[in-house]
Parts: sequence; structure tokens; C-alpha cells
Amino acid sequence: MRVEAILLLGVAVFFAIIGIIYALLPGHEDGGVLMLAGTVLLGFVPGSYYLWWSRRMKPRPEDREDATMEEGSGIIGSFPGSSIWPFVLGMGAFGVALSAVFGFWFLVPALLLAITAAIGVTAESRRGGNV
Repeated sequence: MRVEAILLLGVAVFFAIIGIIYALLPGHEDGGVLMLAGTVLLGFVPGSYYLWWSRRMKPRPEDREDATMEEGSGIIGSFPGSSIWPFVLGMGAFGVALSAVFGFWFLVPALLLAITAAIGVTAESRRGGNV
């Protein structure tokens, strides 16, 4: 995970430098500065998390120079099947954001949709199949 951490932290440093240069230009826009700051956070937050974990876990076979092919073989992990619940959860979150535009009356159905989706995805992940 160290390689991924260095890559993401490098992205954060690159966009921080670009953001500082952009902010110092005379014709900069505040929206551009905020978007570049968000890009820095999108690299820094997961990069620092990966770096934190890479120091606390043993190196993976793909991270070691002396690893053999046999160490990297086998079951990598299981991938979840198709599910409608992440889409429903996204629509609920989108509805919560839209409640700031259309009024707080829209917040109640959006929260109900998001809560229903959260319960659905939790029940589906515990049962291991479609709900």
C-alpha cells in the first residue's frame, strides 16, 4: 500500500503547487481555488490513510522485492454481486442535497429513501445475496 500512498500524496502535492500558483495569479477565481483545494484533499486524505496503514501492516507480496509468484496466487477476495441498493442510496443522498434547493419538505422523503437503502444494503451484505 506504500506505492498507492506515495502516488496519491504526489497528486496532492502537485495540485497544491498548482493551486498556490493559481491563487497568486491576478485574474484567479475563488471557485477555481476551492476546486483545486478539493483536489488536494482528494489526494491527501486517502493517501495519508494508505500511508498510515502501510506502516502498520505486513508488506503484501506485490510490495516485496523477494516475493515469488506462488505467494501472490490464490483467492484474492470476493467481489459483490450486482445490487440496486447503492443506486438507491445515491438517489437518496442526491435528494438530501436537493432539499437545500427545493425546500426542507423534500428532506423527509429523501432521508426515508436513504435510510431504506442503507438498511437494504446492510441486510443484503449480511445475507450474501439479493434482498
